[in-house]
Formats: sequence, structure tokens, C-alpha cells
Amino acid sequence: MAENVKEYSNGEITIVWKPDTCIHSALCFKGLPQVFDPRERLWIREHNANTQSIIHQINQCPRKALSFYYNEKEK
Repeated sequence: MAENVKEYSNGEITIVWKPDTCIHSALCFKGLPQVFDPRERLWIREHNANTQSIIHQINQCPRKALSFYYNEKEK
């Protein structure tokens, strides 16, 4: 069975969310609510903060349900 993975890109990075791994600790929401808001239909709004703030918050995720990778720059 394929892993359930959602991706959201702000152009610089792509945020990866694994909902089946998420324990809903709410650290993302408490730390960066303008980006992570589970009350919204699209709960990750990747353009609402700078990349470094998003990375910092992703790194707080206890189960690593949130991760990221840098997008390749177009040549």
C-alpha cells in the first residue's frame, strides 16, 4: 500500500506532510499559525511566512510527519 503524502511548495522548498504519521501535537499550529492551520481546508499555506521560519517550525515536528526538501533552481 502506498504511503499517504501531501506536498506544498513555496517555490524555494517543498513541504512534505505524512498525515498517517501525524500525531496532531499542534506544535506546528502553535508555532506558525499563519502557515499551519488545521481549521482551514488547505491547512498548510506555504506562502504565508518566509522559508527559514517554515523550516524552523517543520524541524519541531516530533514524529517527522512534516519534512521538507529544497527545490531545484531552474537553469
